[in-house]
Amino acid sequence: MKALVLFSGGLDSTVCLAMAVEKHGAKNVLALSVSYGQKHKKEIEASEAIAAHYGVERLTLDLGEIFKGSQCTLLEGAKEDIPHEEYADQLTKSGGTPVSTYVPFRNGLFLSAAAAIALSRGCSEIWYGAHADDGAGNAYPDTGAPFNKAISDAIRFGSGEVLQVVAPFIDKPKAAVVEEGARLGVPFEKTWSCYEGREKACGVCGTCRDRLRAFAACGLSDPVPYERQEGETIVQ
Repeated sequence: MKALVLFSGGLDSTVCLAMAVEKHGAKNVLALSVSYGQKHKKEIEASEAIAAHYGVERLTLDLGEIFKGSQCTLLEGAKEDIPHEEYADQLTKSGGTPVSTYVPFRNGLFLSAAAAIALSRGCSEIWYGAHADDGAGNAYPDTGAPFNKAISDAIRFGSGEVLQVVAPFIDKPKAAVVEEGARLGVPFEKTWSCYEGREKACGVCGTCRDRLRAFAACGLSDPVPYERQEGETIVQ
């Protein structure tokens, strides 16, 4: 049995990669890193280092053309800056519509592409790191349990029941991701989650806040260096 992991180089996908390697062995795991027109390459660089750490084959795919014209704040060409506030506050301002860092149907696109590659490479599983915190409140609607069930069924039926989607944290908070990563000895210091592309993680974008909170909930310190802005609360 072989597994393909959707692998960004961030915390969640790295823990999924470690879990897949533990289950199947490095030689039976493929890591798929997707470029989609991001403002920076920090995650891609992290994915290279982490794939080398685990000794897995890393594949790359560029889907940037699909998102040209989008005003998602993570993408090149966006007019607005990346928000530096909690997702809950962003959702209040947006009236409950997806946050500005939502890349349009990204997981649907990535998983569909991953299914085609997985079938071509003889894989029977596709892993991805969606967790319950991301799916809460419609911030990222393509990370929630309803979406996961729908896309999992589509991929299973569309592959002739050869492929299954594995989302180990779909009903668990991000703290569970950190806890599992600690058990597996994941090199957290090599991962990159921040939406900004500076030398250090900003500490104030939505994903930095969630990551710091998850480590704190586990009684652990995040080894990734963060910028600390005087007078600004990072984790509430």
